[in-house]
Amino acid sequence: MRKIIENQLKIGQVDISKIELDLRSRDEIPQLLLGLQAIYKDRPTRQRVFKILEQIVPDDIDTGNGRPGMDLWSILVLATLRLNCNWDYDKLLEIANNHKTVREFLGHTIFEFGEQYALQTLKDNVSLFTPEHIDQINQVVVKSGYKMLGYDKESIKGRCDSFVVETDVHYPTDINLLWDAIRKVIILIAMECFPLGITEWRQSDYILRKIKKAFNLVRRLKRSNAKSEDRKAKQEERIVQSHLQYVDLVGSYIERARFCIGFLKQAGMGNVGQIMMIENFIMHAERQIDQIIRRVVKGEKIPHSEKVFSVFEEHTEWISKGKAGVPQELGLKVCVLEDQYGFILHHHVMVDQTDDQIAVAMVVDTQEKYNGLICCSFDKGFHSPQNQQDLKPLLDQVVLPRKGRLSEKAKQIENSEDFVHARRQHAAVESAINALENHGLDRCPDHGLHGFKRYVGLAVLSRNIQKLGAALQEQTIKRIKRRKKAAERSFRLAA
Repeated sequence: MRKIIENQLKIGQVDISKIELDLRSRDEIPQLLLGLQAIYKDRPTRQRVFKILEQIVPDDIDTGNGRPGMDLWSILVLATLRLNCNWDYDKLLEIANNHKTVREFLGHTIFEFGEQYALQTLKDNVSLFTPEHIDQINQVVVKSGYKMLGYDKESIKGRCDSFVVETDVHYPTDINLLWDAIRKVIILIAMECFPLGITEWRQSDYILRKIKKAFNLVRRLKRSNAKSEDRKAKQEERIVQSHLQYVDLVGSYIERARFCIGFLKQAGMGNVGQIMMIENFIMHAERQIDQIIRRVVKGEKIPHSEKVFSVFEEHTEWISKGKAGVPQELGLKVCVLEDQYGFILHHHVMVDQTDDQIAVAMVVDTQEKYNGLICCSFDKGFHSPQNQQDLKPLLDQVVLPRKGRLSEKAKQIENSEDFVHARRQHAAVESAINALENHGLDRCPDHGLHGFKRYVGLAVLSRNIQKLGAALQEQTIKRIKRRKKAAERSFRLAA
């Protein structure tokens, strides 16, 4: 059974719209909670958000029967808190169980501190969100923010840029990727066999130590810097032989694993999902064995397109953006489009894409959500002659610098006052990117491409809610100061 929120207030419970927050605080928690409170106070906005929240419940769940699950509003509060504050689930659990104000937003009273959340409960409920639901809520938040703050939604000026969100992986080499794969194969197949009384893998711990010893031997070997060709040749031979021993050892256990899986399938035993997972890791191990033999023994150079940079997060890409001190990053690029008020209107996770391939799509997708977008600025990485041509009919002003030597016509465009002004304003998008990285988007701990997209979407949503809360906080403080000054003036006049 699922409820969006409990409509009947309990004894000692404070209505969300009446919870008092510290306006003097510069921390992100009160700002985010102010944004959530503003969404809750505005009835049309609240109804639209609640309608979207109803859709996150899986179709096979009866919302009217069964044990009560976590309120959908509470899931939204905790999910945005986790991303906006860049917390892991352990920190989120501590705050959800012991932070007074957060518990008030979750619908608890001071008498209910015995009602505690479990770690797995938080993980399971936050993962109910999909990137599509998050994007829909984000649109509602931004459009409501325009209305609450009095912003002009008909003349939106955007700025677009991309950055790398790292995946939670270690630095990849072909030998440690092979170790990752065979380690998971042995652990998973042993877990399958033990309950079934199959003793084939009873020495799994010993097998892992044996393979790790071979792996460490290969890892420690280095090519000789000696001037003698004979010594260099001997060291190269040692390197080749140690790699072959490592590969042969792993290969023998892969064959044993395949035989065991065949037996389990034939006997109709074992968990199908678990077996598919084992077969996937076997595929990774066999690919790494092939690449090690080709690279070390045959002296081939492995094409970049054939490389995989993690056996756990297979969507991870090797990205070199040419930044000083950052030769490469392991993750995925994310493109964001921000307006002049600081709201992030649209984002896109770039899988095997470059900046110039998504420039037009970013504008088209944003205009479908916010038809007031009339101008957008980019950096040179988004330039292509086709993009220049395709963006002209979509925007009143296209701020897309060209690469290389400029023609007289291009110089005239890029030296114009409006173009120069927009280019100067474009740098503000770096501030938005830095804020996202400081509020969760430096490294994604969630698993899989779907989890990566959900994590990015929640980071963008929580940042927009915090931005709304911070703007409302600033307006409220200014209003209080004006009233205080007016009262002091009236007191002086009366005196």
